[in-house]
Amino acid sequence: MKTGILPAVALAIMAATSAQAREYCDAPLRDWKGREAVRALAEERGWTLRRIKIDDGCYEVYGTDQTGRRFEAKIDPVTLDVIEIEEHHGHR
Repeated sequence: MKTGILPAVALAIMAATSAQAREYCDAPLRDWKGREAVRALAEERGWTLRRIKIDDGCYEVYGTDQTGRRFEAKIDPVTLDVIEIEEHHGHR
């Protein structure tokens, strides 16, 4: 009975991990808003962008906020919702 539990737990963990990976951007490119829209979003929020790239099907931007704090943000390319934002300590 104990040998059946370990594989079941491993499968549950793998399923949860793959579900989390899929929760990020998976929209077709034809539905994406352009980089200009990402720049406009940044301007509205008072961000200064250093870089825009694509990672895991999302836009990933690097920049500074209104107070000069550095950050990295993951943005949905269709809705332009900020999915995740990570502050980097220190100023530049």
